[in-house]
Amino acid sequence: MNLKNKKVIITGATGGIGYSLVKKFVNSGSIVLASGTNETKLNTLKSDFNSIIIEKFKLDEHQKIESFIETCNEKLGGLDILINNAGIALDNLSIRLSEENWKKVLDINLTSTFLMCKFAIKKMLKSKSGKIINITSIVGHTGNLGQANYAASKAGIVAFSKSLAIEYAKKNINVNCV
Repeated sequence: MNLKNKKVIITGATGGIGYSLVKKFVNSGSIVLASGTNETKLNTLKSDFNSIIIEKFKLDEHQKIESFIETCNEKLGGLDILINNAGIALDNLSIRLSEENWKKVLDINLTSTFLMCKFAIKKMLKSKSGKIINITSIVGHTGNLGQANYAASKAGIVAFSKSLAIEYAKKNINVNCV
């Protein structure tokens, strides 16, 4: 696939996977907007790849996701690809897992992925094409000791991505999870 001049949003860009994604897309000639919560790491990313646009954003602020997508769309001059890479893990055995940490992980990993996709798809429908890549984990299939909340969120992303793929394939919007 030719990625030259493709307009890409990458969430969780300041972590290891996010950094690698930014590097790959920049080196492929894409126009990248990198998002994360750590301003220092975002600035480091900007100095490493000066062509990128950085945008600090907390995905747990669900009521602001629609305007975040709008801002990204304006800064990029459109939207071709959304990569939902951001996520958190707050591990503990289920019997010790607080409801607060259950909700935090699901809110950031699953609910924000839903909302990012929802508002990005609205942009992609207008341009009659788009690609969404949702980053998941093997533990979404296998489960893992002390990661019931994380595994549930990643399994949810798998099922959600499959449903979106079916819903929007005929609209030329490709949805996958990795």
